[in-house]
Amino acid sequence: MSKVKELPGEAIVTAAQAPSVRNSLAAYVQRVRGGDMGSLPAVLGLGVLCTVFAVARPSFVTAINFANLFTQGAAVTLIAMGLVFVLLLGEIDLSAGFASGVCAAVLAVTLTSAGLPWYVCMLAAVLTGVLIGTTLGTLVAKVGIPSFVVTLAGFLAFQGLVLVLVDEGTNISIRDDVVIAIANRNLAPWLGWALYAVCVAVFAAVQLRRAHNRAGRGLAADPLSLIAFRVGALALVAGAAVFVLNLERSRNPALVSLTGVPIVVPVILALLVVWTVVLRRTAFGRHLYAVGGNAEAARRAGIPVDRIKIMAFVICSSMAAVGGIVAASRASSVDPNTGGSSVLLYAVGAAVIGGTSLFGGKGRVLDAVLGGAVVAVIENGMGLMGYGASVKYLVTGSVLLLAAGVDALARKRAAATGLR
Repeated sequence: MSKVKELPGEAIVTAAQAPSVRNSLAAYVQRVRGGDMGSLPAVLGLGVLCTVFAVARPSFVTAINFANLFTQGAAVTLIAMGLVFVLLLGEIDLSAGFASGVCAAVLAVTLTSAGLPWYVCMLAAVLTGVLIGTTLGTLVAKVGIPSFVVTLAGFLAFQGLVLVLVDEGTNISIRDDVVIAIANRNLAPWLGWALYAVCVAVFAAVQLRRAHNRAGRGLAADPLSLIAFRVGALALVAGAAVFVLNLERSRNPALVSLTGVPIVVPVILALLVVWTVVLRRTAFGRHLYAVGGNAEAARRAGIPVDRIKIMAFVICSSMAAVGGIVAASRASSVDPNTGGSSVLLYAVGAAVIGGTSLFGGKGRVLDAVLGGAVVAVIENGMGLMGYGASVKYLVTGSVLLLAAGVDALARKRAAATGLR
């Protein structure tokens, strides 16, 4: 007979189910085999890509290129974080790229023509995103127009609006030091280490609290050894990243020093934490997953489906505004191409490659960060190897198609095993 262990709340867990690293690993393998792969494909793909580029071009692993990866992928990652909320509903926002351009243009015009303070200009850009999201969401939820049609119309209209804001093609230079610093300046080395310590400590506290709460409710909790492994892995990887970023990257240190974690990194981390908490710890987040899983069932359960949809589009366009601000900061200017070209495609690709399902009901904000890293690595590595835009598009498109295929096959596997 198998031994049993009584847990608080009169819950009974068999010895085979008792928390252990082996049982946790076995449960994870079972979930993967059942179709719940999460971000595993993105992580494996990122590892393979980094290895290939590091071998082909040793300059890929230099400190200056490592820092460039963060600034190159920041705007796309931020836009992708907002797109996750819309994709969770099974909807799409094709206007997110040019919406970011409109918001960036509002930032530039209010900075230069109006001469307003940087914080007022940033607020105006974000509020523009809120207005765009409210309009799109209302048309989708209240009027009933498919999101593909509504956002395609937005995609076209916002191109024209950007042209109007930049006076039919004028390049507006941004000279505000605070705005430029977002994507072009770095934290002091000691601040980088302080950020590292806070992130590791918070992650450890969250993991321990989660295990304590689950054990208190009589549920199977992760063993301390597994938590220690996770915290140790994060500490090792993040510590190595901070160490490399704190190295001198300037070719002429006597003239100008270039060290530290890019300022855009804590911006992304802060938004990652905020939106992760929103999705996992609030009623809105739970309702969002419910609507994405089955909108009609959610409606019958009393969930305000229309309001959830509108809020998802508001968050998406607001994050597009933040992405537009970062893009304007990196370029130190705004022009008619801001938010255009491949920005939307890369942002949608980042969310899907990271593990967010195009069918709705499955995804995390972390997926956008992982997918954004994959897209940035492909673009950066291909550039270092001397390939043109044609090859970059082919490779990125192939990776996106592969990710969508994995998602479709995983859903079929989950349905066959009864996990969905």
